[in-house]
Amino acid sequence: MLLIVALVAAALVTATLSGMAGMGGGAILIAVMFAFGMPPALALPLHAGVQLASNASRSIVYGPHVRWGALGLFMLTAVPGPFLIAPLVVDANPDWIRLIMAVFIAMAVWPSWAQRLKIHGRVGLLVAGAIAGVVGPVVGATGILVAPFFLRDDWRKEQIIATMAVAQACGHLLKMAAFSMNGFNVLARLDLLVPMAIAALIGTLIGRRLVGLFSEHSFRYMIRIVMLVLSVKLAWDGVAGLLAG
Repeated sequence: MLLIVALVAAALVTATLSGMAGMGGGAILIAVMFAFGMPPALALPLHAGVQLASNASRSIVYGPHVRWGALGLFMLTAVPGPFLIAPLVVDANPDWIRLIMAVFIAMAVWPSWAQRLKIHGRVGLLVAGAIAGVVGPVVGATGILVAPFFLRDDWRKEQIIATMAVAQACGHLLKMAAFSMNGFNVLARLDLLVPMAIAALIGTLIGRRLVGLFSEHSFRYMIRIVMLVLSVKLAWDGVAGLLAG
């Protein structure tokens, strides 16, 4: 019961963060789930279901601002990835996934690495889709990794949040389909999925109302601290597990 309460609270808080910033909440949530010791076979499909609810609700809230042409380019390369990678996740060592998650989160803390690649426009969206499709089934959340490819000067903030929300919702739906085809029961823990999904919906609405509460600098600083702590925790657990094995 305590685990359910903790995960529901985490889903609420992280969805609120995503509702305010358009990204970041999913990465923190999957890190929390792994930090609680959940195996990949449970954590990854459950996270996909919760994030589908979170991003779908954000898509509705910001719906009129979606850039559909950009979304089409993203999906073109995002679709094949989950179906190619999901079979590899079935037999993956949880400790190695924790280490990969730790590296992923550490990279996501400073997303300027993607900007240095100088990949923008249509090519950037195709690259973002490929990253989401291939990396998503392994680490769960890719919003912060692909965000730099959506941060275009000719888009308003609402357009960035809306287009990313729809892109990520589609990505999570694809992951759930790919996991189901490879032996994962995405509905195995409805006792967790339902309350966490409801919490994510509520968090999105709260985040939309609180979007102007914090300065962008303060908000990003706070998120980076939380993500760094989770990265260190996952790296420690992964190394400890590998050494023990």
